[in-house]
Amino acid sequence: MLWPRESTGCAETGSPEFPVVLLEVQMHPDPGFHGRLSAQSLRFVQRHPKLEHLEVVVITPHHHLKLGPANPPRLLQAVLEQVHWISLEELSQQPNLDPLLNLLTLPVRPDSELAASSQQILAKRPDLKTVVLPMLVQRFPQLTEEQIMVIAGIPREEIRHTRAVQDWLAEGRQEGRQEGRQEGRQEGRQEGRQEGRQEGRQEGRQAEASSVALRQLTRRCGPLAEATTAQIQALPLEQLEALADALLDFQGPADLASWLAVNS
Repeated sequence: MLWPRESTGCAETGSPEFPVVLLEVQMHPDPGFHGRLSAQSLRFVQRHPKLEHLEVVVITPHHHLKLGPANPPRLLQAVLEQVHWISLEELSQQPNLDPLLNLLTLPVRPDSELAASSQQILAKRPDLKTVVLPMLVQRFPQLTEEQIMVIAGIPREEIRHTRAVQDWLAEGRQEGRQEGRQEGRQEGRQEGRQEGRQEGRQEGRQAEASSVALRQLTRRCGPLAEATTAQIQALPLEQLEALADALLDFQGPADLASWLAVNS
């Protein structure tokens, strides 16, 4: 229920310019919805005898939702004719939507439009990130947080600094330091220790990069063959870093195969 502000001078009665709005959102079929909506609207008018201007607004995903009988009684039909019906499907087809209206349409947009719509919203209203990202997660539960952020158009540098990626990088760095220290101690001489640490750090960074790349590739391309996994683990550090950037644009196994063919 939306009441006019006190400053309008019609907070209790409503006016043609500032009506009282009874807002309903109905996203699923419900054959009894029309009857309940009409009864609730009439009860509301009964409880507020000072009311002069009321608008009933119902938001639905589309106009084909079954919400009542095909041939309602005339009294019910008369009430329903006064309702303003908003179809999110039709709203999504309008150009240059306000960010908040565009946000309403995300649940009904096809997957192919979600990236562009999300990016348009966040370009004008970055503060809506906390709303847009959870909605995308609900639409794409199989994707990782980083992939969701790519869809939303969040810069890759910011993706690399998400908590999950930081944890993976920290794990890889810790493994590299441990290997370097262990190899260094085994050499027994200063030169051997230094070389061991350097090799350990290098191997640790490579293991870190391949681990991150394999995790992301499995989520984007599905389970990898053993030969493909071994091929990726054998890549030098520079190529693993290049692969980490490239895989964000992969659509499936074919893209990975093409990249390996060119870069291996």
